[in-house]
Amino acid sequence: MKLELETRERKPLSPFVRAGSLYLVFVGLLFCVAGGAFALLMWRSFDRASGQRAWAEIQCAILESRVDQRKIGSDVETEYSFAVTYGYSYDGKVFTSERYSLQGAPWSSSKERSQRRVDKFPGGATRSCYVNPEDPSSAVLKLDSKAPGYSLWFPLIFIVGGIGMMIGAVRSDLKMRRSAQQES
Repeated sequence: MKLELETRERKPLSPFVRAGSLYLVFVGLLFCVAGGAFALLMWRSFDRASGQRAWAEIQCAILESRVDQRKIGSDVETEYSFAVTYGYSYDGKVFTSERYSLQGAPWSSSKERSQRRVDKFPGGATRSCYVNPEDPSSAVLKLDSKAPGYSLWFPLIFIVGGIGMMIGAVRSDLKMRRSAQQES
């Protein structure tokens, strides 16, 4: 028995191949945009925390500290947060502030966590606070963390991956077009 190979005529690239490449370019672009937005937010947070390191550290008097609570809905647990009021003097002027940090005191389901902060900053105590020399009415008890700056590599992975995805899709599309042109 003799076998013969069947040959077919090659057709030009189907629109599905082109659509697949465009889809990959679109997904790659989404990765780049998401990674870029995330990197920008992390950089802003890091930059703000770095700028706080130049703030003046002074003594302030804790006027009041307490645990606040809220209940958003009937299906949600009660949440607790640390609330504080403190006074300080800067350049001969007296100010008060209620800011624990620039990000604010976090809400959580743990009353104990907020109570530990109340214990750390009891009413009548004297503690260090940090005053913005450019705007002395702005002060905090706790400086923000610079950790977001140390994690900037993570969103950059999405940007690099998105660029790689777009380049790969375009190269593959061009390669298929060239081979289709050479055959015809």
